[in-house]
Amino acid sequence: MFTNREEGLARVAALLHRAGFYLFDVHHVRPTPFDLIARRDSTLLLVKVLKNADGLGPEDASVLRLVAGAMGAIAIVVGGTSGPYELEPGILYSRHGVVIVSLSTLTEYLTKGIPPILLSGPGGKFARIDGRQLRRAREEQGLSLAAVAEAAGVSRRTIQLYEEGAGADLAILDRLERFLAVQLAIPLDPFAEGIVGSYRSPTEEESPVRPRPQGPLPPSVAEELNERGWDLIITLRTPFDLLAREERRHEERVLIGVGDLQSAERRSRLLFHVARVAEGESLFVVPERRSRTNVEGVPLVSYQELRRHAGPEELRELLRERRKRP
Repeated sequence: MFTNREEGLARVAALLHRAGFYLFDVHHVRPTPFDLIARRDSTLLLVKVLKNADGLGPEDASVLRLVAGAMGAIAIVVGGTSGPYELEPGILYSRHGVVIVSLSTLTEYLTKGIPPILLSGPGGKFARIDGRQLRRAREEQGLSLAAVAEAAGVSRRTIQLYEEGAGADLAILDRLERFLAVQLAIPLDPFAEGIVGSYRSPTEEESPVRPRPQGPLPPSVAEELNERGWDLIITLRTPFDLLAREERRHEERVLIGVGDLQSAERRSRLLFHVARVAEGESLFVVPERRSRTNVEGVPLVSYQELRRHAGPEELRELLRERRKRP
């Protein structure tokens, strides 16, 4: 639990650092869908910290999911409360398709390797049942579906669904584990791709909201890259304006800022560090770069140069040259 967002940000950043993550803080940038970008080995996180997790609206969540998917990252929100109530430890929450955890849950997971086992949704708290373990325990003890169903207070068909891996309410899970004297809940990995979708209760629906791009973006920039072998995602509510992936090598990403030279001077340091944590390239497209080749280590490319060098190999070679020169 934390008393305000600034305290929460500081504590989450310190926790990630202790757990071996390399990270960069972007929470002072407006607008941005995430506060921290952090990497440890192959795990890339986009972290949002909120005092009240209910503050994550459908559009913000949609943008966060979009950017995380484009970057090959996991989106996660660390919250203090849901309305007037504290988020409970050991439970995964969700809002609009985004995983939400308490600081204590994240701490237990990162420092002690203790994963949560429950997912909270509008219909209650659920756990995923280890169906094979359930069936094995039932058969080894010579119990029928009806006997187990009676002990759990559910139907025979429901027990069959549990044996197929369906989720179970916390109270039912407790009755099953007590009756069979085995652990049936499968631990949940907060950083697993699609974790919320896998365990969402039937009453929770995806938000239909689509993110609305904000700010101008010269169409020629996107058109030139798209025509020359890049897949593009416009991300105008992030520290970068475009995310480009080569069609043949989707794991290699280029984070692109677009604006005038003054904008490049203001935004390039942030763009450089975000790209560095994401293990991607960065560049800033400007109308004219004059004699400058880079700003804060971010290569500058003019509109005219982009038209000449937009192909993946040409552009990468140009970026290598521009990074080395002042």
